[in-house]
Amino acid sequence: MRLTFLGTAGSWPTKERSASAIALDTEKELVLFDCGEGTQRQFFQSSASFMRVRRVFITHFHGDHFLGLPGLIQSMCLNHRTEPLDLYGPPDAKEIFDQVLKLGYFTLRFPVEVHALAPGHSVELDGYSVRSAAADHPVPTLAYRLEEGPKRGRFDGALARSLGIRGSDFAQLEAGQTVRVGDRVVRPDEVMGPPRPGRAIVYSGDTAPTREIEKLAHRATLLIHEATVGAELEAEANQWGHSSARQAAELARAAEVQELFLTHFSSRYKEVEPLETEARAGFAASHAAKDLLDHLIRQP
Repeated sequence: MRLTFLGTAGSWPTKERSASAIALDTEKELVLFDCGEGTQRQFFQSSASFMRVRRVFITHFHGDHFLGLPGLIQSMCLNHRTEPLDLYGPPDAKEIFDQVLKLGYFTLRFPVEVHALAPGHSVELDGYSVRSAAADHPVPTLAYRLEEGPKRGRFDGALARSLGIRGSDFAQLEAGQTVRVGDRVVRPDEVMGPPRPGRAIVYSGDTAPTREIEKLAHRATLLIHEATVGAELEAEANQWGHSSARQAAELARAAEVQELFLTHFSSRYKEVEPLETEARAGFAASHAAKDLLDHLIRQP
C-alpha cells in the first residue's frame, strides 16, 4: 500500500499546501479520501494517477474537502474514462453529489454511483472494507477506517526444510501449490504460520478529539488525524470542531496505533515542525505530513 498526501492545508490552500486530499493505492485500485480544490493538479505533480481513482470517500461538505471533485470528474471525462466511479459521503451525500455532477456544461461519459453513509456503516469491497464513525464538526462529518482482509501466514522456511523441501519446491509451496517429498504430499498450509491481520488506515477528517474516532482507530496500522493548531489554541479549535497536534497524539496513544500522520494545518503555520515536535512529545511515532509526500505501508 502507498499513501500520497496530495493536500495538507486547513480551511484554505496556501503557497506551501493544497486543500485536503489523500490518495491510497491498494495495488488493485486507487482510493481517494477528500478532494479539495486543486486536487487534480496535485495529482499531476505526484506519483499517483487520477485516472486510477476508483472510489472517493468525502468526510464532509466544507469546500476545502470536496470542491476539487467537479474538475476531477470532468477531466476524467476529457481523458476518455469509461470505468465506473463510486462516491461516498455523509448522509447528505446524494444531494451534494447530484449538484457536483450537474455543474457546468459537460457530458458524463462513465457511470457514477453515489453512496450516502451514516456513522457505523461498513462497505465491503474487493479485498478490503471501509467503516465510518461520527466526527465532531459543525456539519455532518465522517471519519473512515479502511482495512484489508486477513492475510495468510508467513512461509516457515525452517519447517519446510525439516520436511525435506528443497530447491524449487519452496517457490511452489509459497505459490499455494502442493509438493511431493518421497511418498508424502506437503500442503502449503502445513508450512505457513497463522493468518495475519490486514493493514488498517484511519482518516479522521475534520474533528475535535472524540471517543468514537479513538475506537475506530483502535490498533490501526496508521492514523491520519487533523492537527489544525498547536496546543496553545486547542480550546478555541475544539469549539470549531478541530484538534491540536497534542490532542491528535493523545488519541493515537490511547488507540494504540502504530503510526500517526498529522494533516490539515492552519495557514498561520508556515512551518509545521513545531506541531510535529508537539505531537512527538506524547506519541513518538508522529509525523507531520507534507504535500506530495509518499509513504509506503508495509505488510506486518
